[in-house]
Amino acid sequence: MPSAPSKLYADDVSLLVVTLDTNPFFWSTFSVPFSDFLSQVLAFLNSILLLSQLNQLVVIATGCNSCGYVYDSASSKNLVSPTASMPALYSNLLHNLEQFVARDQKLAKPDHDTRGIVPASLLSGALSMALCYIQRAFRSGSMHPQPRILCLQGSADGPEQYVAIMNAIFSAQRSTVPIDSCYIGSNNSAFLQQASYITGGIYYKPPQLDGLFQYLSTVFATDLHSRAFLRLPKSLGVDFRASCFCHKQTIDMGYVCSVCLSIFCERHDKCSTCGSVFGQAKQDVTSANTKKRKA
Repeated sequence: MPSAPSKLYADDVSLLVVTLDTNPFFWSTFSVPFSDFLSQVLAFLNSILLLSQLNQLVVIATGCNSCGYVYDSASSKNLVSPTASMPALYSNLLHNLEQFVARDQKLAKPDHDTRGIVPASLLSGALSMALCYIQRAFRSGSMHPQPRILCLQGSADGPEQYVAIMNAIFSAQRSTVPIDSCYIGSNNSAFLQQASYITGGIYYKPPQLDGLFQYLSTVFATDLHSRAFLRLPKSLGVDFRASCFCHKQTIDMGYVCSVCLSIFCERHDKCSTCGSVFGQAKQDVTSANTKKRKA
């Protein structure tokens, strides 16, 4: 009897796409310096590659004005000479991250902080880039690692990104790509809570950042196959509040278009999204989110 064909990737091989928040306005006011945060993240990323030589790692930097790939373990550009003082992960990621931060600052508008409001990071763009990379891996062949996304976020949610983020979440759900979230900000992130809940990922807010590497390695380093045998932390609650399409503000109650389910905080004659007559009564916006997920 001929032997069964060998499988190129085992069940515990992962394609991990990490979105890294580099918002300078957030880190300038946060209690932990970005350098300390980055050192623990680099140790975690290195441990992912050490778990299996078949694991793939992609890092996407998330700024206030742009997003960009700063590391790809599958790229041949990551090869360094044997006499290098740092591993390829450290040297290439730090070099590309420094260039990205410089480019992102050049794209900043001079009058963006006139009201003293800290701008949000482009989480929607980072999720879109992560899903595009994963789709490219899907189409490369039937044998590919199990993909997942890990969002390392500290900035507050940007209500103006609500539609784009929800579209990315539903795309990840349809592609069975879980979105894990590690939020280090002062308050919880409603967007990331919904992303992890809808896609079957893990949302976790570390209580102490001094041991961030321990939280990352014990909670987010586990592959999808091993999670069935572990008792991982579960979110105590999910904030399903939506953002209105007119003023981009998070609301509890609003007006919902009966045709396209667009949400508004004020009554309008017509829906600005689809043009239908806006005649539906005021309702809880969480029920509209439920209808969108069912659709």
